[in-house]
Amino acid sequence: MSAKKMHSGTTPENYPRDNRGFLDDSKLREHIADKIPINEVQEVITKAIVYAEKKSSRVLLKITDSDDFKEICKREGAELFKYFLKYCGDPASTAHACFGQNYITVGKEQFRNRTLQKQRMNSGWRYQYIAKDLAIKSRRFLHVSDLGVEEADFNAGIALKNSDDHLNMYISVKNRSNTVGGQDLPKAIRAIETIAKGDKNRIGPYICIFGIAMEKGLRVIRRQQKTGEVYSSNTEIWLSDFFWPFFSNYSYEEIIKMVLNVLIDHNKKDDFEFEIPDEILESFGECCQRCNLIDENGIFNDAYKLVDLFCGVTKIPKKERMKK
Repeated sequence: MSAKKMHSGTTPENYPRDNRGFLDDSKLREHIADKIPINEVQEVITKAIVYAEKKSSRVLLKITDSDDFKEICKREGAELFKYFLKYCGDPASTAHACFGQNYITVGKEQFRNRTLQKQRMNSGWRYQYIAKDLAIKSRRFLHVSDLGVEEADFNAGIALKNSDDHLNMYISVKNRSNTVGGQDLPKAIRAIETIAKGDKNRIGPYICIFGIAMEKGLRVIRRQQKTGEVYSSNTEIWLSDFFWPFFSNYSYEEIIKMVLNVLIDHNKKDDFEFEIPDEILESFGECCQRCNLIDENGIFNDAYKLVDLFCGVTKIPKKERMKK
């Protein structure tokens, strides 16, 4: 298939493809006969859970007996206010929903939303780590290494059968396919391909992969809706039923059940009921008060002031300004 037919902006890399344009995995080095031992998989999962918790800082608010607790809560209350501004969604509907509400009620809802967002991020980091380390332990790949950049979580090299050549793989792990869709997709593809093309240590062809950790299916090559052309001839989306067997030699369901077993064994449970320290809500209320959003009773008493704040019309006091 010619570069012109596939996409005018990308040149197809010279790796084996099947008749649909996908990477022909039958021509790649296969997994060794023995699977990674279950106990080693569980060790990887345990480390991944610890790694994700540290990265998302979910344990911060559990330190209720710390000497710095009040200072931590004051800082977290200010961060909660920043979250309130940044993720207000529709400024008009958010302002309307907040009007007449006490800052405590609004603060609790924002805290819950922010915590759920952190949980989703925590889950994403968990599966990034698992995929990378199981790829290392599988011994299928010539090398597996961190890239240390946002666009690609790790890269790997795999040998071609009956050849001295190998294929370079640049993998970005996502929870769901909707995180690489819509208007953000071309940007995400350009970003990961830029990493691949600019890798000074790369010898030979490359493929870019968005690995979907928790969504059943096999493989997709995304196309432009109007023209039918692929966004990139070198980028594929691998859903869970293809992604996990390729890198770990275990099925999607097997991986998820092993994660569940580790969570049960270590009594790790994601909290859906949140104990919010009063000090955090007080700090959130102080931020609202300094921005003149609430009355003496702590009530959001002017929806138009909220709209002005969300839309950037109102000047935010220095302490509450968003970090650039």
